[in-house]
Amino acid sequence: MKKIVLASNNNHKIKEFKEILTNYEILSLKDIGFEEEIEENGNTFEENAKIKVDAISAFLKKKKEEMIVIADDSGLCCNALDGKPGIHSARYAGDHNNQANRDKLRKDLEGKDKTAYFICCIALKKKDGEVEFFKGTTSGKIIEEEKGDKSFGYDCIFLSDDLGKTFGEATEEEKNSVSHRKRAIEQLKKAL
Repeated sequence: MKKIVLASNNNHKIKEFKEILTNYEILSLKDIGFEEEIEENGNTFEENAKIKVDAISAFLKKKKEEMIVIADDSGLCCNALDGKPGIHSARYAGDHNNQANRDKLRKDLEGKDKTAYFICCIALKKKDGEVEFFKGTTSGKIIEEEKGDKSFGYDCIFLSDDLGKTFGEATEEEKNSVSHRKRAIEQLKKAL
């Protein structure tokens, strides 16, 4: 089975990739012994995904290991907020606090259009050093009441257009069938 290094230690994200890319062995940063902090200081999802994929490729090159390397950057974009929280989704209200992020977002959207979309941008580092990008989106709207599982980001307040319920209420299978990440991974699969 071919190995793919996913530039992440986010267990939820790794699980999602493993559930969709079943023909590959997905390795996390922990699995390859990468312990540094990658500074995601890009201005777009593409730039941040590229920063991560470049850092891991350089790390593997030093170790003289050759593997497929992918990285994703994803987030929630609200139309009324000019795409915010966007690349700052995980730290919208400060430092990785899901509840604070949701509270800030609902406050910022008071009296405004609630339509939103999740976007996932995957970067694939090819053998020639070139980076190819794959994007997926899924649309919905932000709701006031938190519904379903509250443990992952904005899922419990994102009412999916495709599912008619929040991602927090959806089963993993339901969410994976329409998620932004699934749609980006499907494109990536074709390139692999």
